[in-house]
Amino acid sequence: MKALSRVWGFVITLLLVGAAGCAPAAAPADAPTPVHDATPNLAPVTLGAGERLRVVATTTIVADVVKNIGGERIALSTLLPVGADPHAFEPTPRDVASISAAHVVFANGAGLEAFLDNLLRNAGEGVAVVDLSQGIELLESAEAESHHGEAEAESHHGEAEGEHHEGEAEGEHGHHHGGADPHIWFDPHNVMVWADTIAEALGALDPQGAETYRANAAAYKARLQELDAWIKGLVAQVPQENRRLVTDHTAFTYFAQRYGFEQVGAVFPGYSTLAEPSAADLAALETAIREQEVRAVFVGLTVNPSLAQRVAEDTGVQLVFLYTGSLSEPDGPAGDYLAMMRYNVSAIVAALR
Repeated sequence: MKALSRVWGFVITLLLVGAAGCAPAAAPADAPTPVHDATPNLAPVTLGAGERLRVVATTTIVADVVKNIGGERIALSTLLPVGADPHAFEPTPRDVASISAAHVVFANGAGLEAFLDNLLRNAGEGVAVVDLSQGIELLESAEAESHHGEAEAESHHGEAEGEHHEGEAEGEHGHHHGGADPHIWFDPHNVMVWADTIAEALGALDPQGAETYRANAAAYKARLQELDAWIKGLVAQVPQENRRLVTDHTAFTYFAQRYGFEQVGAVFPGYSTLAEPSAADLAALETAIREQEVRAVFVGLTVNPSLAQRVAEDTGVQLVFLYTGSLSEPDGPAGDYLAMMRYNVSAIVAALR
């Protein structure tokens, strides 16, 4: 499937923004014209003396970027704890309360937070959600697209043979998770879009801080540019024929496109760690690793590594752990987004060069 382009609307308000029905404040005359309008449903909120915007981010990665833009003007909380798998997260009543009290929620979007719809319904009306995937060109990997097509073909064949039962596609074929890869943060250029979106949204809610948010976003984007240049320089050490990735699940579509890698396959065939690979899936993956002389299997630290370990042992390649769905603790090797990317790229390059 070709890349999908999202060209308008950054904020999805699943339930109307409560009683804050007034129109958004006009942008200052000297404000740059935004490429994307992130504020159509966000109106300024009234803050008491010393009160800060109450902001919720879904993942630790989203939270780190929001923190860099919001700074001391926001009171930030994060739904997923360090080390949690965003594909498997189950909210608690405490999370419902946190969402209910928030002025705004920032989410990765693109289907990553499968839990979010029910959580918002339980939180009640007045919850505004900024979907950070909007305005970003969403990609589908060739590997995942191939599995999705095979699953559809198998489903249609089963129907033709009278063997397809209600729910079978979900249980047997639905695990391939067709659609776009939600792991958009693996290209720093996408996180630059996040920075602008977050600044726009926070500025709409807190016009007095709009200039600060824009300045913070500009400074953070400069650091992202430096990160991108550093990644390109390090990746140049890997011969093109070695730039083949096998991962626990298909999470590196954006990284692969940006830096010239190929995703050969994944232990879990799709974009979610909840997939259940068949014996045929694993056998095909091991064949691909041998035939294409793949040098390593990369597995996220939020994922049970047992199947990836088996694939690595069967094929005689090394198993390399990365930070994918979560940062580390603040004092760890991936305590923020920039550190996470540097850690991951260093590990990938060391394994493949």
